[in-house]
Amino acid sequence: MTRLGYLLFGLVMLQACKNKDTIPEGILKPEKMQVVLWDVIRADAFTADFIKKDSAKNAAAENLKLQQQIFAIHKITKADFYSSYDYYKSNTPLFKNILDSLIKKAERSKYVKGNPAVAE
Repeated sequence: MTRLGYLLFGLVMLQACKNKDTIPEGILKPEKMQVVLWDVIRADAFTADFIKKDSAKNAAAENLKLQQQIFAIHKITKADFYSSYDYYKSNTPLFKNILDSLIKKAERSKYVKGNPAVAE
């Protein structure tokens, strides 16, 4: 009986010490999510800046096409992206890290565009 008790105690301890920072299966890793989210944000900006000004085009449909192209480039599905997006939104520290890195990337991108002598 004591062996069983020790075994159960050990299993409980292992479960308690399990790394809680692991990303569940089916969720994009933070690095990949950052890259895909960057592309999605840029597609949204393109839609807002250029496509909405063209009255002959349906902005929502064009944005959907751009997103599908982004997902194809990154070899993910729309469901993969949105389930990952929901996961990160509900895990504030992880989402904050992703957004902070995107802000830094945007600032670097602005700097590079403003100064052609600097390469990205």
